[in-house]
Amino acid sequence: MRKTQILNKAALGATVLVLIILISSCGKKWTIEEKRGYNIVTNNGGHILGYSPSSGVTLLEDKGFVFKDLNRNGALDKYEDWRLSVDERAKDLALQMSVEQIAGLMLYSAHQAIPSKGRGPFGGGTYDGKSFDESGAPASNLTDQQMKFLREDNLRHVLITSVESPAVAAQWNNNMQAFVEGIGLGIPGNTSSDPRHRTAADAEFNAGAGGNISMWPTSLGLAATFRPEEVKSFGDIASKEYRALGIATALSPQIDLATEPRWARFSGTFGEDPQLDKDMVRAYVDGFQSSQDAAEISGGWGYNSVNTMVKHWPGGGPEEGGRDAHFAYGKYAVYPGDNLADHLIPFTEGAFKLDGATGCASAVMPYYTISDKLDKVYNENVGNSYSTYLIKDLLRGKYGYEGVVCTDWGITKDNPAINSFGTTSWGAEHLSVAERHYKIIMAGVDQFGGNNDKGPVIEAYNMGVEEFGEEFMRKRFEQSAVRLLKNIFRAGLFENPYLNVTETENIVGNPDFMAAGYEAQLKSVVMLKNMDNTLPVKEDETVYVPKRYFPATTGMFGFGGSEPKWDYPVNLDIVKKYAKVTDNPNEADYALVYIESPDGGSGYSPEDVKTGGTGYVPISLQYKKYKAVDARKVSIAGGDPLEDFNNRSYKNKTTTASNSTDLDLVLETKKVMGDKPVIIVVNVSKPMVFAEFEKEADAIMVSFGVQAQAILDVICGKAEPSGLLPFQMPANMKTVEEQLEDVPRDMECHKDEVGNIYDFAFGLNWSGIINDARVKKYK
Repeated sequence: MRKTQILNKAALGATVLVLIILISSCGKKWTIEEKRGYNIVTNNGGHILGYSPSSGVTLLEDKGFVFKDLNRNGALDKYEDWRLSVDERAKDLALQMSVEQIAGLMLYSAHQAIPSKGRGPFGGGTYDGKSFDESGAPASNLTDQQMKFLREDNLRHVLITSVESPAVAAQWNNNMQAFVEGIGLGIPGNTSSDPRHRTAADAEFNAGAGGNISMWPTSLGLAATFRPEEVKSFGDIASKEYRALGIATALSPQIDLATEPRWARFSGTFGEDPQLDKDMVRAYVDGFQSSQDAAEISGGWGYNSVNTMVKHWPGGGPEEGGRDAHFAYGKYAVYPGDNLADHLIPFTEGAFKLDGATGCASAVMPYYTISDKLDKVYNENVGNSYSTYLIKDLLRGKYGYEGVVCTDWGITKDNPAINSFGTTSWGAEHLSVAERHYKIIMAGVDQFGGNNDKGPVIEAYNMGVEEFGEEFMRKRFEQSAVRLLKNIFRAGLFENPYLNVTETENIVGNPDFMAAGYEAQLKSVVMLKNMDNTLPVKEDETVYVPKRYFPATTGMFGFGGSEPKWDYPVNLDIVKKYAKVTDNPNEADYALVYIESPDGGSGYSPEDVKTGGTGYVPISLQYKKYKAVDARKVSIAGGDPLEDFNNRSYKNKTTTASNSTDLDLVLETKKVMGDKPVIIVVNVSKPMVFAEFEKEADAIMVSFGVQAQAILDVICGKAEPSGLLPFQMPANMKTVEEQLEDVPRDMECHKDEVGNIYDFAFGLNWSGIINDARVKKYK
């Protein structure tokens, strides 16, 4: 045992000036400074430590340096010694943890809003038994429920959704870290987030913008730049903003190869090409995980690093008919082209082979799907996280992945209905909740998304003890504990998990970050058509912007939503900075029509069931009524405990996009404008059939979730379009039905009236078709 000196809590509470004088007089290598609610200790030539005096943690001195006594035993344990390797520290801590503590580490919380208020799935938390509004509590306080799962269930991985402000997020982080620092072994919290760098269409960019997080295009938009360096820049910036908010894990990127054009989650991907996807993924993960210079601790990891959880193994893209596996009606991924190989490339050649020093994405999330009939070893048709073949044999075995594997959210819950959301125990419906946990653990998974309760994990442990013995099961739990702890150690959270609120406010959404995001938005805009050089327009001309019909919407989980309305699709105050605006098309020089890509439904209809059908209907990529005459007579996959049939075919059934009025808007605008130019701006979330209206447009701009200002900058010539399509635009729905869900770039593409084909890597600039190095590399 090293000789250590314990510094008592009273001494630590003394003034900074006295402490510095005393320490200096003894020739020590460290100083201490009091902050708001926590102290910062600087080891000269060593690590900076942060701790809360309220947690009960004291400091230990060894060879002139100090360390946090996280377990309060008066001795310097290996896991507390920042001079040792992450591997040594994680193994030492795992050995000290009880089964209950490891079980808590294997939990990933349900979504948490800060503060938690109101109704809905992410609200409704209480503060000292009262609602947020009734309690008078600061927005940064922990809820009763959060304190419970942190203290009683030993949970340390928290998924946050909305935050009131960066300052509130930073203070909540400090409150949470002080709370867990005083519990058990002092393991810090590892907070995570789904992607949060999305734009607000009516937000205006200016050099002094701040406060909110920087705004970037969607993943499809980043892919449309065809510039991995742009994605790397995004990762560098986003990771700094995440860490300033207290977020050390990103539940991203979504690297599914989007080979099924009707899939609801298409917009979260990098498109359908495996080589482009691979390069974008590598750049994204490198950007998020890498720390440089003073922020680096070791091996590229450090205080600016954010663990990435790449998803969804082995690729969630080939959903039959485009139906999504959040629901039982979309539980099957299919491989009619026998093409699993392409779907693995973004993982095995991208996320697992980084250019940066961190080497590999630190976590992987399997998707909900049953990857139909891929398992030829055990012949199990089960959800991916339940699959021994997909996790233990393929991911862990063949590809040697040693990072964390975490389930998607809610996969151990019972499913009450075919169209229920968030209850996705596909292929394991017959098992109990505890048995599901056990099967997942034995398949090689480490963590359970959306589970705040350690009980089923401990039950699973006991099942393993009964089958294999205590020694075996203890080692299995320790194996997962080490993997999970490494990600916390690498990010420096054991040394200093605390945030300076003022620094957070200065970092998140600062002008430089905002400018970089805006430039990426400009680069993501794709020009598909420009008849007779309609674009760019002159700024002093008059524009007609017709109102758009917004159908009624229902919020996720049935909360929220909106009433139907007619309204302007763009903030006219922004448009007026580029052109004169009129409501009279006769006065206009050109029309600017904003529409969304067709919303063709989910592929399942309760109304169809009520009229004696199976519930399965087409997902359409066109606006007008569509009849699926070319669909399969018999589905590739099917079967569910709640259904008495296996054939999920929707052949000869019909559907109409909920926003079919967008097509009417284009056609009516062309009619009233006559020979004057009609410019269409389409916000695209997935491929669409342009044949319905392309001839009525003089120019077509495609955006992937960017600010209106960015579109107008391009239309008015302040920026030249340079984006390229990261996927194909189908000629019709026949080619959509005949394409294979698992095969990329296998559709007949739309050919417009001037002969241009809307294929992968197509885009125009002011000179015509873009044929630069990006196109040559990827097409």
